[in-house]
Amino acid sequence: MSEFRRGVRLGIDVGKARVGVSRCDPDGMLAVPVETVPRTEESFTRIGELAREYEPIEFVVGLPVNLQGTDTASTVDAREFAADLQGLTDIPVRLIDERLSTVTAHAALRSSGRSQRKSRSIVDQVAAVVLLQHAIDTEKSTGAPAGFVVPTDEEPV
Repeated sequence: MSEFRRGVRLGIDVGKARVGVSRCDPDGMLAVPVETVPRTEESFTRIGELAREYEPIEFVVGLPVNLQGTDTASTVDAREFAADLQGLTDIPVRLIDERLSTVTAHAALRSSGRSQRKSRSIVDQVAAVVLLQHAIDTEKSTGAPAGFVVPTDEEPV
């Protein structure tokens, strides 16, 4: 079993209107919220700024497959977002199964006393925390990174 790869990671929860961003410390102890980025033509610019600030070893993008493990419109959107992000950076982009992260995020916010309406602005960040923490925990328990790396244009598919 290989050791946990030390370094900051940025978690990305892709939504139609917003993109939640989280990060972890270099030792992967804890994922924390960073911000909610509006889903516009400026999304990648802001994510690039965050990458320069936090210097991650990789991006972890949630892949929202359905409960049967098959693709949905959101899955296709997340794959395209991850591929576009990979085309703009030399930082590896890793896709991981996150089929319950948004549900878990809503449940956590509800249990903390926040209404769904009041939580709208941060639920994407919390979902990004959930998916990044899952990726960190998976790598620590198995010795292998969760999910798979999005191929770059130079790599064969």
